[in-house]
Amino acid sequence: MSLAAQLAAGVAELGVDAGPEAQNKLLAYLELMAKWNRVYNLTALRNPREWVTHHLLDSLSVLPHIRGPLVVDVGSGAGLPGLALAMARPDWQVVSVEAVDKKAAFQRQVAAELALTNVKIEGRRVEDAVLAGGADTVVSRAFSSLVDFVNLTRHLLKPDGQWAAMKGRLPQEEIAALPAEVRVREVIELKVPGLNAERCVVMMEWG
Repeated sequence: MSLAAQLAAGVAELGVDAGPEAQNKLLAYLELMAKWNRVYNLTALRNPREWVTHHLLDSLSVLPHIRGPLVVDVGSGAGLPGLALAMARPDWQVVSVEAVDKKAAFQRQVAAELALTNVKIEGRRVEDAVLAGGADTVVSRAFSSLVDFVNLTRHLLKPDGQWAAMKGRLPQEEIAALPAEVRVREVIELKVPGLNAERCVVMMEWG
């Protein structure tokens, strides 16, 4: 099975709205990752098929639970899930915050080459990021503990916005440690096609 067929099958299984144009951009993203990864070590995975499952489909699995039109991805690394969400939802504005220069540079190259006009790359620490008006959703993927995620990004969220923390197994101790003013609205199990691992997203909001 080609990478294109693998991605198309995974998107169909997820039931997300990511048509041919979005999928072409996602595959082009993988080509750029392969090129840059030789020098910048963007991912420890070496098999492109794993990139489809562990990176693209994993990122897209959270799409039904994200609320736009302004989304902030913090600690985004090589741009995931933020760039994948931006490709699937060109009607959203996505701000990707990444402090490591080489990873932010890679993201800027992706945005330029794939004409992602709805993406802004912030090459700075999360706590130094500035966002006028606040985000509808602040999302993270393996960024930090829930407490640190909330505390470092509270200035980026609208009063009626939501946090979406992508995790592996249910982080019960982290949930118990959250400040009283933050409410866990829901913990949603994520089923990622081809990925045999526990995945969930913790949805939080101001209490």
